[in-house]
Amino acid sequence: MSGYVGSVLSRDKIDGETWDELEEALIRADVGVATTTDILDRLRATIDKQGITEPQALLDALKAQLKADLAPGDRTLRYEAGAPNVWLFVGVNGVGKTTTIGKVGKQQAEAGRTVVMAAGDTFRAAAAEQLGTWAERANAELVRGDEGGDPSSIIFDAVQRAAARGHDLVLADTAGRLHTKVNLMEELRKVRRVADRDPGKVTEVLLVLDATTGQNGLVQAQQFTEAVDLTGVVLTKLDGSAKGGIALAIQATLGIPIKLVGLGETVDDLVPFDPDEFVDALFSEA
Repeated sequence: MSGYVGSVLSRDKIDGETWDELEEALIRADVGVATTTDILDRLRATIDKQGITEPQALLDALKAQLKADLAPGDRTLRYEAGAPNVWLFVGVNGVGKTTTIGKVGKQQAEAGRTVVMAAGDTFRAAAAEQLGTWAERANAELVRGDEGGDPSSIIFDAVQRAAARGHDLVLADTAGRLHTKVNLMEELRKVRRVADRDPGKVTEVLLVLDATTGQNGLVQAQQFTEAVDLTGVVLTKLDGSAKGGIALAIQATLGIPIKLVGLGETVDDLVPFDPDEFVDALFSEA
């Protein structure tokens, strides 16, 4: 959005072209048409009410509005003492789901929690090996099954092992075949039901979403939350070409909080989502 910000600030007044540029900037940043229209309609009302005439004040008002829009929602990763907590990770292939689980596992282990990783993506040949590498780094246990096996049984076994050994967390990978496939969504519903059986308790269902996906990410979020009732989103690959506006669309349309963002390859590059920092970065002219 930086080019548009510079163009808006170069004007000496707010006119029709200013609004056109803001609209184009938001749409190009993957905010989406419907969300952009809503944002600008409310911004116009604010401008009229406050009598704002300067482009800088207009941008300040827009930033304040977007920060307020993103502020609601509990962004903490929910953990309840007692039974093993299960955090399910869902999302299509290629979004960085397995890597995200590994990073979360390492961070949780460093925070003092004992972790079991469940290799429930039995349809991608390298998924279990990849998760195994992360399990070693996090000093976590890995539970895996046969290639093409039943993901629910693997996650059930992981919960049983966690309960038997007094472990705190089960981080469960799931298959990432196309979200449009009905059988995958049915499988995910089953996975969630099984994971929630005693002695386990599902306390997080996190959608891992590639920030470069654009508006298709909103479609994915809608379909996954219908299947498994998402509790949060992890936005990955927000380090380079990602426009990031999909965060605004997801919050506005579905009300699902973005809990974590991936800014790079290392474990320290998975960080809590900060709405204020996000909006400032979105408008940065750097």
